[in-house]
Amino acid sequence: MTATPGSAREWTDPTCPVARTVDLVGDRWSLLIVRDAMDGAASFTDFQQRLGIARNILTDRLRKLVDHGILATTTPPGGKRHSYELTDAGRDLFTVVVALRQWGERHAFAEAEPRSTLVDRDGKPIARLRAESRGGHRVSAATTRVLKV
Repeated sequence: MTATPGSAREWTDPTCPVARTVDLVGDRWSLLIVRDAMDGAASFTDFQQRLGIARNILTDRLRKLVDHGILATTTPPGGKRHSYELTDAGRDLFTVVVALRQWGERHAFAEAEPRSTLVDRDGKPIARLRAESRGGHRVSAATTRVLKV
């Protein structure tokens, strides 16, 4: 990783938004913690029970997610333990989590293999995400390019 001027943080590729995002939340546990926070997990125990993650790894990932502004901690009055909640930046990862889920549905499961389903408030599966231009036209890797700094 290389250091970014004016920042104590080091980045794998300082000018690439994808690389920076992966640096912040790209490990397996971090994204699963974010996923479970979106599904209502809020305490250390909630995350540990849902994920079956080792305590030391969970402690490290929660600390990093708080340090990076993805999660915030709150302590209830009189409470000894704090809870975790998604920040605006954490909630903005919803589309990323949905995109990973939908990719997994298409490429990581056999046709009839059982899997969880993400549904809306009415219990209906959500529509497939698609990348669009500002004009509403579908875009892909073949129809876009990255303007390098």
